[in-house]
Amino acid sequence: MPPTISSSLCTVAALSGRRASQQGGNKQRAVAQPLAAGVVTEAAPPLVSAPRRRGGADELVAWKSIRQERWEGALEVEGNLPLWLDGTYLRNGPGLWDLGDYGFRHLFDGYATLVRVSFRDGHAVGAHRQIESEAYKAACEHGKLCYREFSEVPKPDSFTSFIGQLASLFSGSSLTDNSNTGVVRLGDGRVLCLTETVKGSIVVDPDTLDTVNKFEYEDKLGGLIHSAHPIVTDTEFWTLILDLIRPGYVVARMDAGSNERQFVGRVDCRGGPAPGWVHSFPITENYVVVPEMPLRYCAANLLRAEPTPLYKFQWYPDSGSYMHVMCKASGNIVASVEVPPFVTFHFINAYEEKDEEGRVTAIIADCCEHNANTSILDNLRLHNLRSFTGEDVLTDARVGRFRIPLDGSPFGELEAALDPEEHGRGMDMCSINPAHLGKEYRYTYACGARRPCNFPNTLTKIDLVEKTAKSWYEEGAVPSEPYFVPRPGAVEEDDGVAISMVSAKDGSGYALVLDAKTFKEIARANFPYGLPYGLHCCWVPRDK
Repeated sequence: MPPTISSSLCTVAALSGRRASQQGGNKQRAVAQPLAAGVVTEAAPPLVSAPRRRGGADELVAWKSIRQERWEGALEVEGNLPLWLDGTYLRNGPGLWDLGDYGFRHLFDGYATLVRVSFRDGHAVGAHRQIESEAYKAACEHGKLCYREFSEVPKPDSFTSFIGQLASLFSGSSLTDNSNTGVVRLGDGRVLCLTETVKGSIVVDPDTLDTVNKFEYEDKLGGLIHSAHPIVTDTEFWTLILDLIRPGYVVARMDAGSNERQFVGRVDCRGGPAPGWVHSFPITENYVVVPEMPLRYCAANLLRAEPTPLYKFQWYPDSGSYMHVMCKASGNIVASVEVPPFVTFHFINAYEEKDEEGRVTAIIADCCEHNANTSILDNLRLHNLRSFTGEDVLTDARVGRFRIPLDGSPFGELEAALDPEEHGRGMDMCSINPAHLGKEYRYTYACGARRPCNFPNTLTKIDLVEKTAKSWYEEGAVPSEPYFVPRPGAVEEDDGVAISMVSAKDGSGYALVLDAKTFKEIARANFPYGLPYGLHCCWVPRDK
């Protein structure tokens, strides 16, 4: 029997949800207040105390539900944290997969768990908390699934309720707001948790991890689905909004401090009956790159009560694969080229290739590409992740490099940017030095593989100039996306640290800090309990 949501966890969620609604968007202070030395003193006991560490190689804590709604406390540090590391690392991801006696089947279905590690003066304070989405609160209140998650659909009680579900699907009201995918810091300092549904945009307090309110878009662009990964800078927010009725993509931007998306331009799909899945996309200094994958949304699969191996998508290899380039300033499409078939969740970066006279001749766009193999989606079922038998079953991946010519050519190129054996033919969950966003760059930090494995199990630094890789590995551990934090005043691209949350083989969990140059461990901050695997992260610098 899988672990279940405890009654105390859901009771806490309901109570804190009512407090949040009573207090509106006002910040609630943290359970623990930091002292000048960076150590915390608890103002009140945690709502649910942290469980003791549980040992044993069969614990598989990475794929087990979190056992309490929230916790906060000082972390034991091994090694020496850099004194310049001053701020908060936030990680979002699906950390609760069980509801009563029912267990979700896919990694992407779980209710969002936000993890925080605050660094100051060589000390670390850790915390986690469930994000109080309407989907999560409804599940706690009713003891069952109430919204459509990635692969799960609420079971109708009758034919009438089934018809009602269809209507609510097309209106978007039954789609989840479970923001379990990304977390970004906006240019005005607000922190936003996201998923692929537009309604699943939720503002959180990075200090307390309280759910503050829904992020309401104050415009008329509408849309039910958008890219789970917007491009965020100190001044801008770029996103893609999918049009499922008239297949295409709307490119929109938003100023820092605003909730109003502005229409920039539109890309019509060149192939297939529906838009290709766009989980992420890249930009350059002057252009937005819109990918069109042959893994396309499928209305028939959206209506199914039981998921197919491709879930809400269908593979249309004959529909063609395309890369579109839009000018940021004018909204005009300056290139639309056919490329070899590809499957990717995550783009890494893009930049403009120029000739000797400084004219832009092509766009280079890099992604974590799965060799056009769609099986990666079904491989992420929790049963597969929890039942590893030592066979090498992880779908191959590479750093896929697109070259998109701007000379009117109808075709673009796709090749591996380096030998995939350098990183174990595993590559996903990348970050870069943010100063190189949209510009030529050399390094990326990712999750790679030491085979045999069924999931990425290393942290890997890729050198795209030397075409080499360095990896960190600990037997049986499952690390999450490494996030690069530059050292203040740094000049060199890799001068900083890479931070990752690790679910260890013995059931424990810790924040790992690697020197980004050498890619050697310099410190780890131990949680008193194991944490499930998480997806994406961000860095919130401390206000001076």
